[in-house]
Amino acid sequence: MNELDVVGVRVELPSNLPIVLLRESSGERFLPIWIGQGEASAIAAALEGAAPPRPLTHDLFRDTLKALGRRLTALRITSLRGGTFFAEMVFDGGITVSARPSDGIALALRCGAKIFAAEEVLAEAGILLPDDQEDEVERFREFLDQISPEDFEA
Repeated sequence: MNELDVVGVRVELPSNLPIVLLRESSGERFLPIWIGQGEASAIAAALEGAAPPRPLTHDLFRDTLKALGRRLTALRITSLRGGTFFAEMVFDGGITVSARPSDGIALALRCGAKIFAAEEVLAEAGILLPDDQEDEVERFREFLDQISPEDFEA
Protein backbone atom coordinates (compact mmCIF):
# COMPACT_ATOMS: atom_id res chain seq x y z
CA MET A 1 0.00 0.00 0.00
CA ASN A 2 1.19 3.49 -0.87
CA GLU A 3 0.32 6.45 1.36
CA LEU A 4 -1.58 9.30 -0.29
CA ASP A 5 -2.21 12.95 0.51
CA VAL A 6 -5.40 14.74 -0.46
CA VAL A 7 -4.55 17.57 -2.87
CA GLY A 8 -8.15 18.78 -2.93
CA VAL A 9 -11.47 18.68 -4.73
CA ARG A 10 -12.64 20.49 -7.81
CA VAL A 11 -15.35 20.40 -10.43
CA GLU A 12 -14.15 18.90 -13.69
CA LEU A 13 -15.28 20.79 -16.79
CA PRO A 14 -17.16 20.37 -19.09
CA SER A 15 -18.80 17.40 -17.32
CA ASN A 16 -19.41 19.45 -14.15
CA LEU A 17 -18.52 16.39 -12.06
CA PRO A 18 -16.48 16.79 -8.88
CA ILE A 19 -13.20 14.92 -8.40
CA VAL A 20 -10.94 14.42 -5.43
CA LEU A 21 -7.27 14.47 -6.34
CA LEU A 22 -4.82 12.43 -4.28
CA ARG A 23 -1.04 12.28 -4.61
CA GLU A 24 1.49 9.72 -3.44
CA SER A 25 3.16 11.00 -0.27
CA SER A 26 6.56 9.78 -1.38
CA GLY A 27 6.05 9.46 -5.11
CA GLU A 28 5.00 11.32 -8.20
CA ARG A 29 1.69 9.73 -9.16
CA PHE A 30 -1.67 11.40 -8.75
CA LEU A 31 -4.94 9.52 -8.33
CA PRO A 32 -8.09 11.32 -9.52
CA ILE A 33 -11.41 9.88 -8.32
CA TRP A 34 -14.76 11.18 -9.55
CA ILE A 35 -17.13 11.63 -6.61
CA GLY A 36 -20.61 12.93 -5.80
CA GLN A 37 -21.53 16.51 -4.93
CA GLY A 38 -22.25 15.70 -1.29
CA GLU A 39 -18.93 13.96 -0.78
CA ALA A 40 -17.11 16.81 -2.53
CA SER A 41 -18.68 19.24 -0.06
CA ALA A 42 -17.77 17.00 2.87
CA ILE A 43 -14.15 16.65 1.76
CA ALA A 44 -13.82 20.38 1.03
CA ALA A 45 -15.26 21.23 4.45
CA ALA A 46 -12.79 18.86 6.15
CA LEU A 47 -9.86 20.34 4.24
CA GLU A 48 -10.93 23.83 5.30
CA GLY A 49 -11.48 22.75 8.89
CA ALA A 50 -15.04 24.10 8.67
CA ALA A 51 -17.26 23.25 11.63
CA PRO A 52 -20.96 23.09 10.72
CA PRO A 53 -23.49 24.41 13.26
CA ARG A 54 -24.82 20.84 13.58
CA PRO A 55 -22.89 17.67 12.74
CA LEU A 56 -23.18 16.44 9.18
CA THR A 57 -23.05 12.71 8.42
CA HIS A 58 -19.25 12.34 8.47
CA ASP A 59 -19.00 14.53 11.58
CA LEU A 60 -21.67 12.40 13.27
CA PHE A 61 -19.77 9.22 12.41
CA ARG A 62 -16.52 10.70 13.80
CA ASP A 63 -18.28 11.80 16.99
CA THR A 64 -19.92 8.38 17.38
CA LEU A 65 -16.56 6.62 17.03
CA LYS A 66 -15.10 8.90 19.68
CA ALA A 67 -18.06 8.32 22.04
CA LEU A 68 -17.62 4.55 21.64
CA GLY A 69 -13.88 4.78 22.28
CA ARG A 70 -12.98 3.57 18.77
CA ARG A 71 -10.58 5.03 16.24
CA LEU A 72 -10.34 5.04 12.46
CA THR A 73 -6.68 4.29 11.75
CA ALA A 74 -6.61 4.14 7.94
CA LEU A 75 -8.53 4.20 4.70
CA ARG A 76 -7.31 1.78 2.06
CA ILE A 77 -8.32 2.17 -1.58
CA THR A 78 -8.09 -1.50 -2.42
CA SER A 79 -9.24 -2.04 -5.99
CA LEU A 80 -10.64 -0.64 -9.21
CA ARG A 81 -13.23 -2.74 -11.02
CA GLY A 82 -15.21 -1.60 -14.05
CA GLY A 83 -14.22 2.02 -13.45
CA THR A 84 -15.40 1.91 -9.81
CA PHE A 85 -12.99 2.33 -6.90
CA PHE A 86 -13.42 0.19 -3.77
CA ALA A 87 -12.08 0.93 -0.31
CA GLU A 88 -12.09 -0.27 3.25
CA MET A 89 -11.90 1.64 6.48
CA VAL A 90 -9.55 0.16 9.07
CA PHE A 91 -10.40 0.67 12.73
CA ASP A 92 -8.36 0.03 15.84
CA GLY A 93 -8.31 -3.65 16.65
CA GLY A 94 -7.97 -4.49 12.94
CA ILE A 95 -11.69 -4.24 12.19
CA THR A 96 -12.35 -3.39 8.53
CA VAL A 97 -15.51 -2.06 6.93
CA SER A 98 -16.16 -1.68 3.20
CA ALA A 99 -16.64 1.93 2.08
CA ARG A 100 -16.81 4.16 -0.94
CA PRO A 101 -13.47 5.95 -1.22
CA SER A 102 -15.17 9.36 -1.15
CA ASP A 103 -16.94 8.69 2.17
CA GLY A 104 -13.80 7.10 3.56
CA ILE A 105 -11.69 10.11 2.58
CA ALA A 106 -14.19 12.53 4.17
CA LEU A 107 -14.09 10.53 7.41
CA ALA A 108 -10.32 9.95 7.34
CA LEU A 109 -9.72 13.69 7.05
CA ARG A 110 -11.94 14.33 10.08
CA CYS A 111 -10.27 11.58 12.12
CA GLY A 112 -6.67 12.24 11.13
CA ALA A 113 -6.39 8.76 9.62
CA LYS A 114 -3.90 7.96 6.88
CA ILE A 115 -5.05 7.20 3.34
CA PHE A 116 -3.48 4.45 1.26
CA ALA A 117 -3.95 2.94 -2.19
CA ALA A 118 -2.96 -0.48 -3.43
CA GLU A 119 -0.10 -0.49 -5.92
CA GLU A 120 -2.43 -2.17 -8.45
CA VAL A 121 -4.85 0.77 -8.20
CA LEU A 122 -2.08 3.32 -8.71
CA ALA A 123 -0.61 1.31 -11.57
CA GLU A 124 -3.99 1.28 -13.34
CA ALA A 125 -5.44 4.70 -12.51
CA GLY A 126 -2.52 6.78 -11.27
CA ILE A 127 -1.22 9.50 -13.55
CA LEU A 128 2.14 11.20 -13.84
CA LEU A 129 2.09 14.88 -14.60
CA PRO A 130 4.85 16.29 -16.78
CA ASP A 131 6.87 19.12 -15.23
CA ASP A 132 4.86 21.76 -17.09
CA GLN A 133 1.67 20.35 -15.56
CA GLU A 134 3.09 20.73 -12.04
CA ASP A 135 2.25 24.43 -12.50
CA GLU A 136 -1.32 23.36 -13.19
CA VAL A 137 -1.36 21.45 -9.89
CA GLU A 138 -0.17 24.59 -8.11
CA ARG A 139 -2.94 26.59 -9.80
CA PHE A 140 -5.35 23.86 -8.69
CA ARG A 141 -4.19 24.28 -5.09
CA GLU A 142 -4.65 28.05 -5.37
CA PHE A 143 -8.15 27.42 -6.74
CA LEU A 144 -8.88 25.22 -3.73
CA ASP A 145 -7.91 28.05 -1.41
CA GLN A 146 -10.62 30.17 -3.00
CA ILE A 147 -13.58 27.76 -2.86
CA SER A 148 -15.92 26.77 -0.07
CA PRO A 149 -18.18 23.75 0.49
CA GLU A 150 -21.15 25.86 -0.58
CA ASP A 151 -19.68 26.03 -4.10
CA PHE A 152 -20.56 22.34 -4.49
CA GLU A 153 -24.22 22.67 -3.57
CA ALA A 154 -26.65 22.16 -6.41
